Amino acid sequence: MGKLSGKLALVTGAGRGLGRAYALRLAALGADVVVNDLHLDSAQEFDEELTAPTVMAECELHGVRSIGIEADVTIRNEVDSMFAAIVEAFGRVDILVNNAGGVLRPVERGYAAEVPEDDWRCIMDVNLTATVFCCQAAAATMKPQGGGKIINVGSQAGSRGNLLGQNAHYCVAKAGIAQYTRVLAGELGPHNINVNCIAPGIVLTSRAIKQFHRDSPESQAIYNPQIALRRMGTTEDCAKVIEFLATDLSDYVTGQVISVCGGMVLSPS
Repeated sequence: MGKLSGKLALVTGAGRGLGRAYALRLAALGADVVVNDLHLDSAQEFDEELTAPTVMAECELHGVRSIGIEADVTIRNEVDSMFAAIVEAFGRVDILVNNAGGVLRPVERGYAAEVPEDDWRCIMDVNLTATVFCCQAAAATMKPQGGGKIINVGSQAGSRGNLLGQNAHYCVAKAGIAQYTRVLAGELGPHNINVNCIAPGIVLTSRAIKQFHRDSPESQAIYNPQIALRRMGTTEDCAKVIEFLATDLSDYVTGQVISVCGGMVLSPS
């Protein structure tokens, strides 16, 4: 029996990368897992190799149940429909990992004084608004159960400034997630619902490798000196902290933003 046997976990943006790592970690701990993504086959876009035909099948290799739901978590009706389908299928939601998000617009358009309105709204929606919608739906489900764990995914971009004004929309959205986590934790604490956030640094996801060549010697020469442990993170580095926040190890931890960055938080921007 795993630590999370009998629990149901929902991971948004779990078709690849960090979300997939979180889903597999929770499955390995015994939780049944709902894999959400806009496109459940998104791993193909960045040549991420799966160990089974789908992420759901990968989860099932751990002897748990898993289903996939394609839904746009920036749309409240789709979020509500997803939660209704989960409750119908599994009867409950014990763990929510709000992983969906990212910098999905061109970086060169993201300067603070110049970012276009459409880009601003898109990045705020896919990061902050989606997190709020899923947290609200989870709270409505977890309160009658008498407890649950909500884990939001922020970023070092939400806590550190930069001297160029880059990715302003993303930085503000992730900062908003951190503060939303704190105020939600205060509200839901009396209902035995823990609400926490992780703030990853630079992580070697399949997208970071294929699109930004983060595994190249050139990238390592730029970024590794900014990190106390002198290496970029892996998806498993973050998944280990998700394990802590999803299990009883963190029962007395709420309202926290935990940096998972190898000490990048110590470096000036």
